[in-house]
Amino acid sequence: MEHELRAEYIDGRAAADPRAEIKIWHVVREDGATTAMCGRELEGAAAARSTDDWGRPDVPMCHSCGALYLREQP
Repeated sequence: MEHELRAEYIDGRAAADPRAEIKIWHVVREDGATTAMCGRELEGAAAARSTDDWGRPDVPMCHSCGALYLREQP
């Protein structure tokens, strides 16, 4: 299974909004998915990044997604 990190923005702003700031990163189960592992629906245009960045101190993560992600890792 290929996981990916996808952004949620502060104040619910759209990814295209120039004032959009990333609030937290969620984990989705496959590239391009918009439903986070915690159940939150994310914008299709939201920023995405590799799960290689999971656990870095400068990457604020959804705790629920993180816990579920760890359970799916070998």
